[in-house]
Amino acid sequence: MNTDKIYAEKIASEYAPKQTSKAVALKKLDRKAKLPALLFAYIFGIVSVLIAGTGMCLSLGVIGQGSAMTALGIVIGIIGFIGAAATYPIYKKILQNSREKYAYDIMALAKEITAEA
Repeated sequence: MNTDKIYAEKIASEYAPKQTSKAVALKKLDRKAKLPALLFAYIFGIVSVLIAGTGMCLSLGVIGQGSAMTALGIVIGIIGFIGAAATYPIYKKILQNSREKYAYDIMALAKEITAEA
């Protein structure tokens, strides 16, 4: 077996123009539709939990001292918890809007794939 030939073919296949299948294009389109909602959920959720944690630290006296800081910590913590709780409904709304935006393209490509099979 000629290993140099196999190696050369492998390298050449990496640089050859690739033909993407319709199924791969459908997966990419699906990921493109879901990405904005997913990014929002991660970023907004993490920021909300960090705000809630800061409020907890203030209210427990880890950061700052006094009753004014405790009251401020409770308010900040509640704001953080409300943000964390609101993340999922907002995510669902963004996902729904994004799906509506790409629905025609995805359905047309799915019909082409099912018609070929």
